[in-house]
Amino acid sequence: MGWFKRFRQQYSLFIVVSIVCLLVWQWLVQSEKIPSFIIPTPTSIVQMMIHYPHELFVVHLVATFREVLIGFLFALVGGIGIAIAMYFSKPMEKVMYPLVLISQTIPIIALSPIFILWFGYGLWSKVAVTILVCFFPIVLNFYDGLKQVDREYIDLLKTMGASKWQCFIKVEIPFALPYIFSGMKLAVVFAVVGATIGEWLGASEGLGYYSRRMSGNLNAEGVFAAVTILSLLGMVLFIIVRLVERKILSWNKK
Repeated sequence: MGWFKRFRQQYSLFIVVSIVCLLVWQWLVQSEKIPSFIIPTPTSIVQMMIHYPHELFVVHLVATFREVLIGFLFALVGGIGIAIAMYFSKPMEKVMYPLVLISQTIPIIALSPIFILWFGYGLWSKVAVTILVCFFPIVLNFYDGLKQVDREYIDLLKTMGASKWQCFIKVEIPFALPYIFSGMKLAVVFAVVGATIGEWLGASEGLGYYSRRMSGNLNAEGVFAAVTILSLLGMVLFIIVRLVERKILSWNKK
């Protein structure tokens, strides 16, 4: 039960504050101080999820999760590859670093219609938006991590006859792992945002599409139910990455 004690110590205040906020929210709407068509009560949002579990969880949540997972994995592999190329090649760094920065200055909402034009309304237009949103923190954090490696460790290995590749595997990669996990924790949350944006602009399934449809029908409970599930999805994915980080980086207790 040690994990429960740690959880209680770390999150008990957050849980108490959250419960108080939910109770105040419930009271404000039930007492009609805030119209329910603007902000529904927490209980009505839960009832919406209970009454439509198949549509919300089996159809739309699965569709969004598929887009998030595929986009995140593509961004992870591509981001690591770009960061390594920039680290080992100065010309590649001069070319790719500005392009990576420029990719984040373009409004995603403006690029989404272009992706739909290229890939259609299916899965890959949403995956493209997700990749564009979440690969930046992976590239930047991993590249910065590689640049922060203590050169004394590398020099020591070289004096012992290690090759450049062995130095990279034995020193540079382990040293940069905490940085890449920091980027992954950001990216996996951004991936949910990217998939939702893609679904808002053109889709036939997914929680972003569902929330847009409910908004058009003036169904506030449906909109908030979709937003709640999206928020929970992002938190669960963040926790998963965090658990993997703790497992792999058990030596790093910072």
